[in-house]
Amino acid sequence: MLQAIHNRLDELYPEMVKIRRYLHQYPEVSFQETKTAQYIADFYEKLGIPYQKNVGGNGVIATLEGGKPGKTVALRADFDALPIQDEKDAPYKSKVDGVMHACGHDGHTASLLTLAKTMKDFQDDLPGTIVFLHQHAEEYAPGGAKPIIDSGALDNVDAVFGTHLWATTPFGVLQTSKDVFMAGPDRFEITIQGQGGHGGYPHQTKDAITIGTQVVSQLQQIVSRRLDPLETAVITIGQFEAGNAFNVIADKARLVGTVRYLKRDIQEQVIDEMEKIVKGISVANDTSYSINYEKGYPPLVNNPKEAELVLEAAKHVDDIQTAEEIKPVMAGEDFAYYTLAKPGAYFFTGAQLEGHHYPHHHPKFDIDERAIPVAAKTLISAYFAYQKQH
Repeated sequence: MLQAIHNRLDELYPEMVKIRRYLHQYPEVSFQETKTAQYIADFYEKLGIPYQKNVGGNGVIATLEGGKPGKTVALRADFDALPIQDEKDAPYKSKVDGVMHACGHDGHTASLLTLAKTMKDFQDDLPGTIVFLHQHAEEYAPGGAKPIIDSGALDNVDAVFGTHLWATTPFGVLQTSKDVFMAGPDRFEITIQGQGGHGGYPHQTKDAITIGTQVVSQLQQIVSRRLDPLETAVITIGQFEAGNAFNVIADKARLVGTVRYLKRDIQEQVIDEMEKIVKGISVANDTSYSINYEKGYPPLVNNPKEAELVLEAAKHVDDIQTAEEIKPVMAGEDFAYYTLAKPGAYFFTGAQLEGHHYPHHHPKFDIDERAIPVAAKTLISAYFAYQKQH
């Protein structure tokens, strides 16, 4: 039956592309995906598959009960876009000013919808129950995964699988991990309040810019000099805002950045060291400061058994030439909440467009659409592998 399902997905490839390109032209940012959610709900309405709307926010969950006994397994796809101007030259580029699908979530949705359409035809012979989990707001913390879990919608789910069309991994390559797969991403904002003044009289001021640069420099030494060299963390300053004239010494500096980590104790150590550094520099310069540290998603940790099932499933997908375990990546994903709540695994489906090497969240981001059916085939193959194992 699995091969017949794969063949049917191949037949539906033009529809996958059509869905993906439609969604690509009409993106909606996190927590505002009402039209996209309605599009998904309408799709299931036409299929005659029971569904719920407004799950944990804008989430949509459809449930297909098979004709044979088995476990209940959720397959997840996210559907929010990003506040980025689409700059690529393509007939399906975004029609919404300042918003685009710059991470492949449109492809995730197209993959899961056409998989649902396929599995409806195989419902009588299907073991167990498939939960088609369409999640909103992956891109922006606190995200959509946690409120969906908190709603109780997944209480009866036995396992969960998900994939990301990964634009920096070649087509035909599947990547996953049997342990930590993606980092925990946090956000912080530091404000240094000094004392401004005339550019010609620095001794009468407390220069927020020079103090801010000391903070930037010292924060980098948390990773290089305060953490165990065998541990992993990233501290990045993405914004440094201060001053408004060439001859005026700034009285305030604002630093905004991100911390990425793989272990909770490292996260706590970074927070502690950051407080010491900013406080110490501020005291030394007789200035005041504030730190607003926002903890984001936890690290995404795959269950080893479910990750092994994904690697096994890849063997049944003709277009996958390589299925490999990789080291953790420092991007974040709120799929992490699912694997905290249920056994599960997440994996990358290679979707790099030949000659097009723009990364995720880039204004010219795009994917190899041939990866969309590969994602669907791998998800359903993992589903069957799970049913067989249990």
